[in-house]
Amino acid sequence: MENINIEGTPKTPTVKFDAGGGRLELSGRSIPENSIEFYKPLLDWIESYGGSPQGKTEVDIKLEYFNTSSSKCILDVFKKLEGVGSTDMTINWYYEEDDEDMLEAGEDYQAIINIPFKMIEVEEM
Repeated sequence: MENINIEGTPKTPTVKFDAGGGRLELSGRSIPENSIEFYKPLLDWIESYGGSPQGKTEVDIKLEYFNTSSSKCILDVFKKLEGVGSTDMTINWYYEEDDEDMLEAGEDYQAIINIPFKMIEVEEM
């Protein structure tokens, strides 16, 4: 299975999905022109990964900002991850120490998604 490595831009996040290592990372800003178009290959990849996941999967979300349309797509990513069976999965939600909006966003996802979340405060991203 091919890994996904997408270099971030001012409008799109950096994506590092490593099937062999069981690591998925989104970092940066997510305000793409077309969120659905940007996230579709990521959702497809997660579906393929679900066919033979690693025993442990770590998901690192290190977004400094995302817009409303991205928030729906991020929820879709989490829902797709819920469907990945037979793996010990954790979502690490990183947020800057003074960014209450990002902490709340992580807590909102945590309330909806049936995957353990770790809230991780950092000085800066």
